[in-house]
Amino acid sequence: MKPIEVGILGATGMVGQHFIRFLEGHPWFRLTWLGASDRSAGKKLRDATSWRLDGDMPASVADVTVSECKPGNAPPLVFSAMDASVATEIERAFAEAGHAVVSNSRNHRMETDVPLIVPEVNADHLALIPEQQKNRNWKGMIVTNPNCSTVVLTMALAPLKRFGITRVIASTMQAVSGAGYPGVASMDIVANVIPYIGSEEEKMQQETQKILGEVRTPHQARVSAHCNRVPVVDGHMVAASVELDSHPPIGEIRGAIESFCGVPQQRKLPSAPAKPVIYMPQADRPQPRRDAARENGMVAFVGRLRECPVLDIKFIACGHNTIRGAAGAAVLNAELMMSEGLLG
Repeated sequence: MKPIEVGILGATGMVGQHFIRFLEGHPWFRLTWLGASDRSAGKKLRDATSWRLDGDMPASVADVTVSECKPGNAPPLVFSAMDASVATEIERAFAEAGHAVVSNSRNHRMETDVPLIVPEVNADHLALIPEQQKNRNWKGMIVTNPNCSTVVLTMALAPLKRFGITRVIASTMQAVSGAGYPGVASMDIVANVIPYIGSEEEKMQQETQKILGEVRTPHQARVSAHCNRVPVVDGHMVAASVELDSHPPIGEIRGAIESFCGVPQQRKLPSAPAKPVIYMPQADRPQPRRDAARENGMVAFVGRLRECPVLDIKFIACGHNTIRGAAGAAVLNAELMMSEGLLG
């Protein structure tokens, strides 16, 4: 298959750079267009931003001239790494002009006709797209991926749906890269924990219900989140306690986690890990520094599964927040859309 041309909205920021890195050498998508703010438009990427990721800026994009974030000469598929302060109108303008917008921004996630997708969990929610196009008189579409901590939690919970999830209490330990660049001031985070991340708890609670639910009906599980910023560079951890309807034995729950797979694995999508959720039996795993970047950063690692004296079970989950929680998640969503025939 000949790769299709794609673009990035917000290409100069941290998430935009993760998109650039993740798309490098992609077999289905060829990055040819970069969009950013007015102050960057007209400059070559190497002059428009400082490269913040490991290694050098990829040579394939260094001399690409940055465009304004306006539809017109952009390719039909664009990935959005736009800041929430400006994403709403820009993403809608592209969708109205016929572009498929696969967004990492939070702005449209909870709109009833916009799919909020974790492909292994709720691929069927793409059925909302025709409704979205009809409701808004769009030729294009907007598809979103969840908040970076929600991805980790929902991937860990997905194998448990068969047992009937009724209540979830989740406490996060979130890496500083989740705050972007320059992010959290060093004097605030070094040797410290900040027990507040603005609107994060609300997003986790609502997004989890939407993802685990049916196409138009949120899951009825009650979700309570506590979100904390910790002095870790990459990798979000979630400590979760879960109440289940059927009260299965721990061995059966672990078996469900270890055997879990989804549509991306069945279709062998390019960015899909062979196993989306990996159980770690070691007493001290998973750990962000040792595990988050494994499997190209696209896996949720689960460990310390045990009985909970208050609810039924508890466990630790860990995932890479800027890959599976951002750029990699959006690219996998686009691969799913491609496999569904939604991208031409």
